[in-house]
Amino acid sequence: MEENTKNMLAGKPYRPDTEELGRFSSLAHRLSRDYNLTTDEDRLERKAIIDRLFPDHGESVYLQGPIEVDYGRFTKLGNHFYANFNLTLLDTCPITIGDNVMCGPNVTFATPLHPLLPEQRNIRMQADGKVADIEYGAPISVGNNCWLASNVTVCAGAVVTHDIPDNSLAVGVPAKVIRKITEKDHLDNYPY
Repeated sequence: MEENTKNMLAGKPYRPDTEELGRFSSLAHRLSRDYNLTTDEDRLERKAIIDRLFPDHGESVYLQGPIEVDYGRFTKLGNHFYANFNLTLLDTCPITIGDNVMCGPNVTFATPLHPLLPEQRNIRMQADGKVADIEYGAPISVGNNCWLASNVTVCAGAVVTHDIPDNSLAVGVPAKVIRKITEKDHLDNYPY
Protein backbone atom coordinates (compact mmCIF):
# COMPACT_ATOMS: atom_id res chain seq x y z
CA MET A 1 0.00 0.00 0.00
CA GLU A 2 1.34 3.43 -0.98
CA GLU A 3 2.32 6.00 1.65
CA ASN A 4 -0.42 8.35 0.42
CA THR A 5 -3.07 5.68 1.02
CA LYS A 6 -1.65 4.97 4.49
CA ASN A 7 -1.88 8.69 5.27
CA MET A 8 -5.50 8.73 4.10
CA LEU A 9 -6.44 5.83 6.35
CA ALA A 10 -4.65 7.44 9.30
CA GLY A 11 -6.64 10.67 8.92
CA LYS A 12 -3.61 12.63 7.71
CA PRO A 13 -3.58 14.95 4.69
CA TYR A 14 -3.44 12.99 1.43
CA ARG A 15 -3.88 13.38 -2.32
CA PRO A 16 -7.04 11.70 -3.64
CA ASP A 17 -5.70 11.71 -7.23
CA THR A 18 -3.10 8.95 -6.97
CA GLU A 19 -3.06 5.95 -9.28
CA GLU A 20 -3.62 3.49 -6.42
CA LEU A 21 -6.63 5.33 -5.01
CA GLY A 22 -7.96 5.72 -8.54
CA ARG A 23 -7.82 1.95 -9.05
CA PHE A 24 -9.49 1.30 -5.69
CA SER A 25 -12.31 3.79 -6.26
CA SER A 26 -12.90 2.76 -9.90
CA LEU A 27 -13.36 -0.84 -8.81
CA ALA A 28 -15.73 0.14 -5.98
CA HIS A 29 -17.79 2.38 -8.26
CA ARG A 30 -18.01 -0.37 -10.88
CA LEU A 31 -19.03 -2.95 -8.26
CA SER A 32 -21.62 -0.52 -6.85
CA ARG A 33 -23.08 -0.12 -10.34
CA ASP A 34 -23.07 -3.90 -10.88
CA TYR A 35 -24.82 -4.45 -7.53
CA ASN A 36 -27.43 -1.85 -8.42
CA LEU A 37 -28.28 -3.81 -11.57
CA THR A 38 -29.21 -6.89 -9.51
CA THR A 39 -32.42 -7.77 -7.66
CA ASP A 40 -33.16 -9.79 -4.54
CA GLU A 41 -33.46 -12.90 -6.69
CA ASP A 42 -29.81 -12.55 -7.78
CA ARG A 43 -28.52 -13.87 -4.45
CA LEU A 44 -25.34 -15.53 -5.71
CA GLU A 45 -24.34 -12.54 -7.85
CA ARG A 46 -25.03 -10.13 -4.99
CA LYS A 47 -23.00 -12.22 -2.55
CA ALA A 48 -20.07 -12.34 -5.00
CA ILE A 49 -20.16 -8.54 -5.36
CA ILE A 50 -20.39 -8.01 -1.59
CA ASP A 51 -17.45 -10.38 -1.05
CA ARG A 52 -15.34 -8.43 -3.51
CA LEU A 53 -16.49 -4.95 -2.50
CA PHE A 54 -16.22 -5.55 1.28
CA PRO A 55 -13.46 -8.11 1.89
CA ASP A 56 -13.98 -7.71 5.66
CA HIS A 57 -17.64 -8.48 6.28
CA GLY A 58 -19.54 -10.75 8.61
CA GLU A 59 -22.32 -13.23 7.95
CA SER A 60 -25.69 -12.33 6.51
CA VAL A 61 -25.06 -8.90 4.98
CA TYR A 62 -28.11 -7.54 3.15
CA LEU A 63 -28.04 -4.38 1.05
CA GLN A 64 -31.35 -3.48 -0.54
CA GLY A 65 -29.68 -1.30 -3.15
CA PRO A 66 -29.01 0.99 -4.76
CA ILE A 67 -25.66 1.55 -3.05
CA GLU A 68 -22.80 3.99 -3.62
CA VAL A 69 -19.41 3.03 -2.21
CA ASP A 70 -16.19 5.03 -2.45
CA TYR A 71 -13.67 2.24 -1.74
CA GLY A 72 -15.40 -0.59 0.16
CA ARG A 73 -12.12 -2.24 1.10
CA PHE A 74 -11.81 0.22 4.01
CA THR A 75 -15.25 -0.66 5.45
CA LYS A 76 -15.89 -3.51 7.87
CA LEU A 77 -19.48 -4.74 8.07
CA GLY A 78 -20.44 -6.88 11.07
CA ASN A 79 -22.72 -9.91 11.17
CA HIS A 80 -26.36 -9.40 10.16
CA PHE A 81 -25.90 -5.93 8.69
CA TYR A 82 -29.01 -4.61 6.95
CA ALA A 83 -29.27 -1.49 4.80
CA ASN A 84 -32.39 -0.24 3.06
CA PHE A 85 -32.39 1.81 -0.18
CA ASN A 86 -29.62 4.30 -1.01
CA LEU A 87 -26.80 3.36 1.34
CA THR A 88 -23.74 5.56 0.80
CA LEU A 89 -20.30 4.70 2.22
CA LEU A 90 -17.47 7.21 1.76
CA ASP A 91 -14.63 5.30 3.39
CA THR A 92 -11.53 7.44 2.97
CA CYS A 93 -10.90 6.51 6.59
CA PRO A 94 -12.02 3.19 8.06
CA ILE A 95 -15.72 2.63 8.67
CA THR A 96 -16.35 -0.11 11.23
CA ILE A 97 -19.92 -1.28 11.73
CA GLY A 98 -20.77 -3.79 14.46
CA ASP A 99 -23.12 -6.75 14.50
CA ASN A 100 -26.90 -6.50 14.09
CA VAL A 101 -26.86 -2.95 12.71
CA MET A 102 -29.83 -1.79 10.65
CA CYS A 103 -29.96 1.25 8.37
CA GLY A 104 -33.11 2.86 7.02
CA PRO A 105 -33.35 4.44 3.57
CA ASN A 106 -30.85 7.11 2.55
CA VAL A 107 -28.24 6.49 5.26
CA THR A 108 -24.80 7.95 4.61
CA PHE A 109 -21.48 7.26 6.32
CA ALA A 110 -19.00 9.98 5.30
CA THR A 111 -15.44 10.02 6.61
CA PRO A 112 -13.89 12.67 4.28
CA LEU A 113 -13.04 16.15 5.50
CA HIS A 114 -11.64 19.16 3.68
CA PRO A 115 -9.55 22.02 5.03
CA LEU A 116 -11.68 24.93 6.18
CA LEU A 117 -9.45 27.66 4.76
CA PRO A 118 -10.04 28.15 1.01
CA GLU A 119 -6.34 28.44 0.26
CA GLN A 120 -5.87 24.96 1.73
CA ARG A 121 -9.11 23.49 0.39
CA ASN A 122 -9.08 24.72 -3.21
CA ILE A 123 -7.71 22.68 -6.07
CA ARG A 124 -4.28 24.08 -6.95
CA MET A 125 -0.91 23.27 -8.48
CA GLN A 126 0.91 20.75 -6.30
CA ALA A 127 4.68 20.37 -5.87
CA ASP A 128 4.74 17.62 -8.52
CA GLY A 129 3.20 19.98 -11.11
CA LYS A 130 -0.24 18.33 -11.08
CA VAL A 131 -3.43 20.18 -10.22
CA ALA A 132 -5.11 18.53 -7.23
CA ASP A 133 -6.53 19.14 -3.79
CA ILE A 134 -5.53 17.89 -0.36
CA GLU A 135 -8.04 16.11 1.85
CA TYR A 136 -8.10 14.26 5.15
CA GLY A 137 -10.68 12.31 7.12
CA ALA A 138 -11.74 10.76 10.38
CA PRO A 139 -12.84 7.16 11.02
CA ILE A 140 -16.39 6.12 11.88
CA SER A 141 -17.25 3.32 14.27
CA VAL A 142 -20.77 2.07 14.97
CA GLY A 143 -21.26 -0.45 17.78
CA ASN A 144 -23.48 -3.53 17.93
CA ASN A 145 -27.28 -3.53 17.83
CA CYS A 146 -27.65 -0.01 16.45
CA TRP A 147 -30.48 1.25 14.30
CA LEU A 148 -29.92 4.26 12.07
CA ALA A 149 -33.31 5.49 10.85
CA SER A 150 -34.15 7.09 7.51
CA ASN A 151 -31.89 9.87 6.22
CA VAL A 152 -29.27 9.55 8.96
CA THR A 153 -25.88 10.99 8.09
CA VAL A 154 -22.90 9.85 10.13
CA CYS A 155 -19.89 12.00 9.37
CA ALA A 156 -16.75 13.39 10.89
CA GLY A 157 -17.78 17.04 10.79
CA ALA A 158 -21.52 17.31 11.44
CA VAL A 159 -24.66 15.51 12.60
CA VAL A 160 -23.09 12.59 14.54
CA THR A 161 -19.81 14.21 15.55
CA HIS A 162 -18.66 12.04 18.44
CA ASP A 163 -19.02 8.58 19.90
CA ILE A 164 -22.47 7.70 21.20
CA PRO A 165 -22.39 5.43 24.27
CA ASP A 166 -23.85 1.93 24.01
CA ASN A 167 -27.57 1.58 24.67
CA SER A 168 -28.24 5.28 24.14
CA LEU A 169 -30.89 7.16 22.21
CA ALA A 170 -29.36 10.08 20.30
CA VAL A 171 -31.34 12.54 18.17
CA GLY A 172 -31.01 15.93 16.56
CA VAL A 173 -28.47 17.91 14.60
CA PRO A 174 -25.88 17.57 15.93
CA ALA A 175 -26.85 14.30 17.57
CA LYS A 176 -27.14 14.44 21.34
CA VAL A 177 -27.79 11.61 23.75
CA ILE A 178 -31.19 12.22 25.28
CA ARG A 179 -31.50 9.05 27.35
CA LYS A 180 -30.45 5.46 27.86
CA ILE A 181 -32.36 2.70 26.13
CA THR A 182 -33.91 0.55 28.85
CA GLU A 183 -36.30 -2.36 29.27
CA LYS A 184 -39.13 0.21 29.11
CA ASP A 185 -38.40 0.42 25.37
CA HIS A 186 -39.34 -3.24 24.91
CA LEU A 187 -42.16 -3.68 22.42
CA ASP A 188 -45.10 -5.57 23.92
CA ASN A 189 -46.65 -8.32 21.80
CA TYR A 190 -43.58 -8.44 19.60
CA PRO A 191 -44.28 -11.42 17.27
CA TYR A 192 -40.71 -12.70 17.00
